[in-house]
Amino acid sequence: MVDALVIIPTYNEIENVERIVKNVFSLQRDFDILIVDDNSPDGTAAKVKELQTIYKDRLFLVERAGKLGLGTAYICGFKWALERSYAYVFEMDADFSHNPNDLIRLYNACAKGNADIAIGSRYVTGVNVVNWPMSRVLLSWVASRYVRFITGMDIHDTTAGFICYRRKVLETIALDKIKFMGYAFQIEMKFKAYLRKFEIQEIPVIFTDRTRGNSKMSKGIISEAVFGVITMKLKSLFSRYEI
Repeated sequence: MVDALVIIPTYNEIENVERIVKNVFSLQRDFDILIVDDNSPDGTAAKVKELQTIYKDRLFLVERAGKLGLGTAYICGFKWALERSYAYVFEMDADFSHNPNDLIRLYNACAKGNADIAIGSRYVTGVNVVNWPMSRVLLSWVASRYVRFITGMDIHDTTAGFICYRRKVLETIALDKIKFMGYAFQIEMKFKAYLRKFEIQEIPVIFTDRTRGNSKMSKGIISEAVFGVITMKLKSLFSRYEI
């Protein structure tokens, strides 16, 4: 029985989805995969269905009505995983910015170590980012420092999206109370886990920017992260903050 599920949200990832699926299934440790597709017009879901004939009972697909946001995609995936017997649940991008080989290292940090959450961290040992322009590296690094300062979390890569959760973390956090839908979702999940005093560990990884397909980053996503963090922190101090 496979005890680990990798959740991969997709929107227009036809250039990457087959390669990422095959790479994960080629690893020495077994992982199941759940693709959460937001009605990609490029045929991503159709390609996944084709691959399901090869990887029966290992590759799963949830098709959503439209582009509903990264956060809701992961929450959909978390709930799907919790309805089944997976002990370890992963977040990973489809575009190879996260190296599938590192899944095993994150898994081991939780399954063999004492981590409740293992973060594939770009910044815990310096700056490990490839193919990003310096302006974006600085933006990401400063954003993580800013979030760390505001929230008090001892996490170097607060916006990381390459993560392994123990099942109990997702069972404990009130998923329906998550407010942010863009990249700030990653911060909110970590913050709520931090408030619950789960053991969070950062595993150094090398982040490589996508070479195929288009980035989903936007000014609105950045704004949500910058201003949402202050609101989130204030609510945790001065009002009932549901975690």
